[in-house]
Amino acid sequence: MAMKTSREGLIEIASHEGIVTSPYRDSVGIWTVGIGHTASAGAPDPANNRRDYSLDEIMEIFARDIARFENRVNAAFKVKPTQAQFDAAVSFDYNTGGINRAGWLKHFNAGNARASRRAFMRWCKPPQIIPRRQKECDLFFEGRYSSTGKANLYPAFNGKVQWAQGRQVDIAAWLNAAVSPPAAKKDAPTGKPSFQKSPGETVPAKPTQQWHRLVEILALIFTILFGKRS
Repeated sequence: MAMKTSREGLIEIASHEGIVTSPYRDSVGIWTVGIGHTASAGAPDPANNRRDYSLDEIMEIFARDIARFENRVNAAFKVKPTQAQFDAAVSFDYNTGGINRAGWLKHFNAGNARASRRAFMRWCKPPQIIPRRQKECDLFFEGRYSSTGKANLYPAFNGKVQWAQGRQVDIAAWLNAAVSPPAAKKDAPTGKPSFQKSPGETVPAKPTQQWHRLVEILALIFTILFGKRS
């Protein structure tokens, strides 16, 4: 019987990807929405549907996308993986699309776990992906899930993600609704996400966002000290 991604695995992937509620262009210019969804995965095409998406819609799209990668991963394994290994492999393929050419899986299928682990961490470009790849590696070889059950949620305007307006959401209820029978969905939250933060709530800024803020602060200090002289 074909394996399915566990609830913990879905939360893991969503926390790695983040959630963006409106279409945006990713780092290579591809229109994306929700949890890493692009037109290559099927409908909807974010480039032709530039609107706000509810979390209900995003989770339903995510469930469909995940099913596609589950099929690929099931076909790629020649030996039966554990649930944690399957979840890690789906996360890896969701991010890279490289499950069918991954040397680490070839080593694993051949029974060489040591070589497989070394090869897993060769998929680390760009460097910003290293923390995610290490977590996937730990999940695959040690069975250790890293997610706290929360994911960062961001709006996007004019094709650009508004990192500073992000907030954390508990995605367990949304995921439960997306993968459960229709009768179970009545208890799930509904409506559009709010970007009002709860008291004391923070979302780590992207590294580039932090640098931009630092540069702005330094520029302001420089202007105050040296900008205008009589």
